[in-house]
Amino acid sequence: MVKEKKTKKSKKIDNPNAKWYVLNIRTGYENSIQKELKQRAEATGLEDKIVDILIPVQKKISVKKGKQDIGEEKIFPGYILIKMELDNKTWDIVTNTEGVRGFVKTDRYPKPLAESEVAAITKFMEVEQPSFKTSFSVGEAVKITDGAFADFIGSVEEIDTTKGKIKVLISFLGREAPVDLDLSQVTKL
Repeated sequence: MVKEKKTKKSKKIDNPNAKWYVLNIRTGYENSIQKELKQRAEATGLEDKIVDILIPVQKKISVKKGKQDIGEEKIFPGYILIKMELDNKTWDIVTNTEGVRGFVKTDRYPKPLAESEVAAITKFMEVEQPSFKTSFSVGEAVKITDGAFADFIGSVEEIDTTKGKIKVLISFLGREAPVDLDLSQVTKL
């Protein structure tokens, strides 16, 4: 007899009074604070008032030791978005969570984000073509590690993070020549 695993489906709660707010939090603890806030909302029975918590991230390609790795990079480090109905109970839960510094506010009260702003952030998160994360800068000296010009030393002339390309000026046959390469083909000196 085969046992079926029961999976708990997460249901989206629609609360017409819930609005998106921005929380200033301890940088680097976005995921743990998100988890803590969800647990506290469930434990107090307020998951109908604290509806959603979003950490804005975007996929980035990083090149380390010639290998490409796709990872997520936080768009706004130290901030998360929370969709909630703001009242005394939800205020206490959120502001008394360790690592939460407070709401981003104008005057004394938190200002909700416009739905169009949240839509723009989520659309930006869903961009399919990840851009490359690079630590090179124009004018920097680099060494070519792969290809026809391996072991040549040159200077960065141009960087295209959307395509993962870099243009390097090398000294070839007594004059400077530009060479188009992948980011994975160069290393810092």
